Amino acid sequence: RWRPAAERHKLAERMAALAAGTSADNQWSMSLSSYVLGERLRQVVDAANDRLAHMSGGRYLLRHDLAKTAGSRARSGGGLGLRVFDGWTGIERDPATLSGGESFITSLALALGLADVVTAEAGGAEIGTLFVDEGFGTLDEDTLDGVLDILDGLRDGGRAVGIVSHVAELRSRVPAQLKVTKTRTGSTLTTTAG
Repeated sequence: RWRPAAERHKLAERMAALAAGTSADNQWSMSLSSYVLGERLRQVVDAANDRLAHMSGGRYLLRHDLAKTAGSRARSGGGLGLRVFDGWTGIERDPATLSGGESFITSLALALGLADVVTAEAGGAEIGTLFVDEGFGTLDEDTLDGVLDILDGLRDGGRAVGIVSHVAELRSRVPAQLKVTKTRTGSTLTTTAG
């Protein structure tokens, strides 16, 4: 009489091990929650790559890296790795090897990709305002142009885009500005409409 219950228990135990990533049948040794997050990350990476390719002049693409943590049970974030493909060298590398400017455009592309995925999930309800704080000083002239093209495209598409920066070259490309001047008695604001 106990055999049917033992068989059901065995099946439940097997499914639990599969979902936890501890089963030999789980080829990535990845928990179900990490798999779901990894799939969402893949969507964000796909959305980010169009902008990253433009901002980097076609040099960089992100790749979702499942294999990075495969077989490692010590790290719970298996399946959540990223690699950067460098189109100039043909080599994939760790994002930690990117320069400050390269890290900035990669982070911006990921943020915009995440906004696209969230918008799609929310039935098309867009995130209407985006603020980008600093990072522009780390960019060369061509990369700065690529980043501003992307931000201009967002603005032309109806989003409000705010840029917080001290980079002088931005003054000619940003039509409406709010300048903050610091003094001993406090700060003053000056607006410029272009």
